[in-house]
Amino acid sequence: MSSMSSDTAKSSELRTRPVFITGGTGYMGQRLITALTARGHQVRALVRRSSEQRSEQCPEHRLPPGCTPVVGNALDAATYSASVRPCDTFVHLVGVSHPSPAKAEQFRTIDQVSLEAAVAAATEARVSHFVYVSVAQPAPVMRVYQEVRAACELTIRASGMNATILRPWYVLGPGHRWPYALIPFYWIMEQVPKFREGARRLGLVTLQQMIQALQAAVENPATGVQVLDVPAIRAAAEIYL
Repeated sequence: MSSMSSDTAKSSELRTRPVFITGGTGYMGQRLITALTARGHQVRALVRRSSEQRSEQCPEHRLPPGCTPVVGNALDAATYSASVRPCDTFVHLVGVSHPSPAKAEQFRTIDQVSLEAAVAAATEARVSHFVYVSVAQPAPVMRVYQEVRAACELTIRASGMNATILRPWYVLGPGHRWPYALIPFYWIMEQVPKFREGARRLGLVTLQQMIQALQAAVENPATGVQVLDVPAIRAAAEIYL
């Protein structure tokens, strides 16, 4: 899979970009907005009407300072597509939190529908680069989740937009730490040729690595469609160390 060089990252730091983000009030979205605005990028973030207010009573719904809220419905492109311009980069982070097999229907009605809306809005706004967080595939579990994310990837490809698709498996971070216990197991599997490729494809990445890889994707736009698997996500993150 493709990766990004440190020289490319350093040169791209000189150019700030107007970025539109869906899912900006979420787990990754808030942190990505903070990282991008700190580097001088102009960020617009889609929010529901209830999330626009930065009330102390609902801190989880607040957008980080420095970005411009755009009120709309992530499931309906018509509610926000006119507000995407002049952004040249679109980052789609909407998705069901804490995915599990029990949420199969939500994957179809939220994850897939919101992606279709995002692609429609980005296409209408003629953005030059679309960034999407998918999931590692194939994998032995979460079949519907993988199917929906794979369908979303096909939608992106069919749009003709330049795109970067990130495929993590499990992201370690606050509230998502129990898989740290599996790290020795992963190490063992990577030593066995039969299991090495699967262990790397379904490896663990940290929340910080994801944010840095997303930042790298924004600052180093792909030509065509670039897919970053787990090893490539880790490599992309390293250019900011």
